[in-house]
Parts: sequence; C-alpha cells; structure tokens
Amino acid sequence: MNHTLMITALLATLGLAACDRPTVVTVPAAPVAPVAVPGPAGPQGEPGSQGATGYQGTEGIQGETGKTGEGTTVIVVPAEAPAPTN
Repeated sequence: MNHTLMITALLATLGLAACDRPTVVTVPAAPVAPVAVPGPAGPQGEPGSQGATGYQGTEGIQGETGKTGEGTTVIVVPAEAPAPTN
C-alpha cells in the first residue's frame, strides 16, 4: 500500500509538471512608414517688393544736468563671510 501511494504521488507530480509549459508570445514588428525623400531644388523665385519706410520717432525731453557733489566720500564695506561652525 505504501509503494502504491508513493508511485501515484510521483506520477501525479510528473504529470502536472509536464503540463506547465510557458507560453511564448511573439510580438510582430511595427510596420515601417515610407519616408518622403526631397528631390532636387527648383528655380529661384522673384524677389519680394520693398517694404515701406518707417516714421521718425519723436525726440524726448532733454534732462537736467546733475548737481556736483559736496565733497563727501561714502565708503561701503562688504559684509564679512560668516565663520564656519564645527
């Protein structure tokens, strides 16, 4: 009885393993669209017409001359870099 049960289990295992085949799916290649190739250049066309001349802009108002300084010199000192912290 023990041998019959073992042989049956072995045959069932082999039978199930034999049925498990992976399915291979082959994807068809995408169709290649035709590409238009340009031909030789044609003759050159006629030149275009001359555009209109633009208008002269108006002159702005002249500003006043700046005032001279009073002899005071301002010195700006750049900020020091902060000391690294450890």
